[in-house]
Amino acid sequence: MHVQPYLFFEGRCEEAVEFYRTRLGAKVLMLMRFKDSPDPQGHREVPPGAENKVMHMSLCIGDTTISASDGQCQGTPNFQGFSLSLTVPDEAEAERVFGALADGGEVRMALTKTFFSPLFGMVADRFGVSWLVYVVR
Repeated sequence: MHVQPYLFFEGRCEEAVEFYRTRLGAKVLMLMRFKDSPDPQGHREVPPGAENKVMHMSLCIGDTTISASDGQCQGTPNFQGFSLSLTVPDEAEAERVFGALADGGEVRMALTKTFFSPLFGMVADRFGVSWLVYVVR
């Protein structure tokens, strides 16, 4: 069994992927647009004009594969009730990725020393995805 995050960016998927590519080194493994679906009914619930939006994609951040889509292209992603946990090898990398994710986002807990990590922080990126960033030794 394997659990894999699947994020719906509601029309901002390509923007999000470019953000994660430049900030976290994400790599796109696969991308299919609604217009390219082999199922002729595959994009019937997508608003007109959204045929070029992302129906399904996979990207790799570090050793983790995340799936994503533009979903119903409603314009406002809604990420609640979870966080993605991003572990890094040292304090310098924690500061780098935390700052990168915070760009245009919201710091929910600044990076700080905790009993379980020399640096730990919580941030919601510009798309509203919540991240826990911490050093693991």
